[in-house]
Amino acid sequence: MSGRASKRPPLSPKEAWLSDGRQVLHFRPSRWDRWSQQLEVTVGELLPDQPVPLLKRRLELSREEAIKLWTEKKQQGWQPTTAQWQSPPAPSS
Repeated sequence: MSGRASKRPPLSPKEAWLSDGRQVLHFRPSRWDRWSQQLEVTVGELLPDQPVPLLKRRLELSREEAIKLWTEKKQQGWQPTTAQWQSPPAPSS
């Protein structure tokens, strides 16, 4: 095994953020078990006079769709960023 970092997505979900300086995407696991792997993606718009982005919409994507969206945005120049707002607690099953 080499010392390089793997390019494969993690097997377990993690919260992550992407931004292009105008918009923010927040990826958050919503349902994660052996049969269902879903992530909630929240889209926000950065406003110059506001400390927190304006939340525009929320999507629920499969793991594969979320990985595809992340990859597309990274190729368009979006960069990982720090948390832009406090997430609500995950629903208990």
